Amino acid sequence: MISSLSPRRLMLIAALGSALLLGGAFVFQAFGYAPCKLCLWQRWPHAAAILLGVIAVFRPLRAVAWLGAGAALLTAGFGIYHTGVERGWWEGPSSCTGNGAGVGGLSGADLLSTDGPSNIVMCDEVAWAFAGLSMASWNAVLSLVLALIWVRAATRPARRPG
Repeated sequence: MISSLSPRRLMLIAALGSALLLGGAFVFQAFGYAPCKLCLWQRWPHAAAILLGVIAVFRPLRAVAWLGAGAALLTAGFGIYHTGVERGWWEGPSSCTGNGAGVGGLSGADLLSTDGPSNIVMCDEVAWAFAGLSMASWNAVLSLVLALIWVRAATRPARRPG
């Protein structure tokens, strides 16, 4: 079925997929699952893919499709990186993981202060999972599917009128 769709429709489907994933992230946030730093990184390429989908309505060019594929691959890459941080395969940013920079540079008053940030969401903790996959993992998997749709749009010949 997907192989019979025009490049424009494929691009719109892929952009709609990014819109649904981004919307889902905001729904989870509304239900109290605050995003970590890496979660926020994963949102920006989806926003770019949505914008590219809007451009595709007016100009369904191959370059738009390739840029959409790049955006989908970028967010999938961020999702894979975030999954690795969550599973302890590699270290994540020190600003949102349990590693931290240590206490060596803190003064005695800083160490005793209770005024520290209380709203930091840790990147190495899984807030929600389904079927053994975290939100970051699901983003990676679904974004790879979207990347394939964008690539199909870029490589599919446009239909000739007639």
